Amino acid sequence: MIRFEDVSVTYDGAAQPAVQGVDFEVPEGELVLLVGPSGVGKSTVLGAVSGLVPHFTGGTLRGRVTVAGRDTRTHKPRELADVVGTVGQDPLSHFVTDTVEDELAYGMESLGIAPEVMRRRVEETLDLLGLAELRNRLLATLSGGQQQRVAIGSVLTPHPRVLVLDEPTSALDPAAAEEVLAVLQRLVHDLGTTVLLAEHRLERVIQYADQVALLPAPGAPPVLGTPAEVMAVSPVYPPVVGLGRLADWTPLPLTVRDARRRAGDLRERLAGREPARGATPVTGSLPNPRPSTSRWRVRKQTATSTRVQAATPTPVQTAEVRVLTVRRAHAEALHHIDLTITPGETIALMGRNGAGKSTLLNTLVGLVTPTSGSVRVGGLTPHRTAPRDLVRRAGLVPQEPRDLLYADTVAAECTAADADAGAAPGTCRALVSELLPGVTDGIHPRDLSEGQRLALALAIVLTARPPLLLLDEPTRGLDYAAKSRLVTILRALAAEGHAIVLATHDVELAAELAHRVVLLADGEVIADGPTAEVVVASPSFAPQTTKILAPQQWLTVSEVREALA
Repeated sequence: MIRFEDVSVTYDGAAQPAVQGVDFEVPEGELVLLVGPSGVGKSTVLGAVSGLVPHFTGGTLRGRVTVAGRDTRTHKPRELADVVGTVGQDPLSHFVTDTVEDELAYGMESLGIAPEVMRRRVEETLDLLGLAELRNRLLATLSGGQQQRVAIGSVLTPHPRVLVLDEPTSALDPAAAEEVLAVLQRLVHDLGTTVLLAEHRLERVIQYADQVALLPAPGAPPVLGTPAEVMAVSPVYPPVVGLGRLADWTPLPLTVRDARRRAGDLRERLAGREPARGATPVTGSLPNPRPSTSRWRVRKQTATSTRVQAATPTPVQTAEVRVLTVRRAHAEALHHIDLTITPGETIALMGRNGAGKSTLLNTLVGLVTPTSGSVRVGGLTPHRTAPRDLVRRAGLVPQEPRDLLYADTVAAECTAADADAGAAPGTCRALVSELLPGVTDGIHPRDLSEGQRLALALAIVLTARPPLLLLDEPTRGLDYAAKSRLVTILRALAAEGHAIVLATHDVELAAELAHRVVLLADGEVIADGPTAEVVVASPSFAPQTTKILAPQQWLTVSEVREALA
């Protein structure tokens, strides 16, 4: 169905190809998973299937890509639209209408499908993806995860023969991700749809793949094989595979069920041992900051954040939320929230899409005004405080990293970030190098992958070392290695007394990093406690290691490795 024949893609001005030597076939009616570290060219490979590369992105494509017999060099994206449905990493850039129902119907209207067929397919897709209650909602008012489901639904309604998906579950909560993947599996098994999918959260998708295509490094040819074969050599792999490697299980398990069947001996070896959990949060303040004579510099204000930083950081202050209620469009986004954030504490905000996680973060930085209740950050009321004063207490990394990026090169972004923060020259660049090894100074931020742009935005905000750091889906688009580097940086900040709050669907990140988990549902706190207690008791939010080794309470592969050592 999809055939790559010695394909290479070189973008204008690039010193080397984004991908080269791509030569494999995706058979009809199979789900092929494309994996590899951030920045190896997965999005480029996917874009070549729909014709977006090079017809829309520019650059030079050598070799040949055919889809259902159509050559993408001679067929533009509109001439492939009846065969290929594409969902990119950014759902907002995908939308062309205003409401959920209109968006689901738009693709079918463009293809001239009969109205009665359109109506039936819209209803089927609303039910399949759990969107029925949102049918009349404005797309701009949906959460990131809800927008992701609408974007997926909009390409399902025309019933394409090929689906190309780039990080389809990155913004979804675990339950919603399972629903979407179940739909994809049904399309593959029952309707013979061909699916090519790139995803960093392999723990969610590896068991559904018929084949895996690994891009091991930039410019390296792909390695194709069964999931077990590729996971044995892949530099990126889910926790279940990591535990299998640690325990020398052959063949490697790909599901929790398979791993549990083999875990008896491992449980016996771990019996009587206790996990080495992270250090207790500190209660002091940050070390005295470096003296600076820099003045305030205001870079840019956006709808979601301001890049305004103080020359002299303020000592960490406790943030307190008391009986907070936020009402939007006659519905309560948050209801009677009580939350205390202490210095050195890392909190994971979790819950299904639309539970109110992003709203709570935005309230802490004054972007949302409480309907009732109180919010105090470092002794200030956020929505009544000037941004240049508030950012001395808190920094927010939003879901959309482009809101913080406007310079022409990575180097220019870093230079501006150092100046805004009153930091030593090179501070931001060092953080970028730590999070994203190999990214050059001259590359334009728009030429980075979604995960790379997010890492750059993280580095920009971290440059100022804000006492309260708020991150909204910080691992979206990050591979396991980049996530590990992020965890190391955030742990170091917490050890120095910074308070960190993460809104995340990444249960593995919460298990690795958070001291405490706060579960939200319909705008209310339904659980608040130590990470081990909350996630172990939740089937939806328990990490893979916990599920495999239950009833023992291990959270991560690294905990098991340390105990065995």
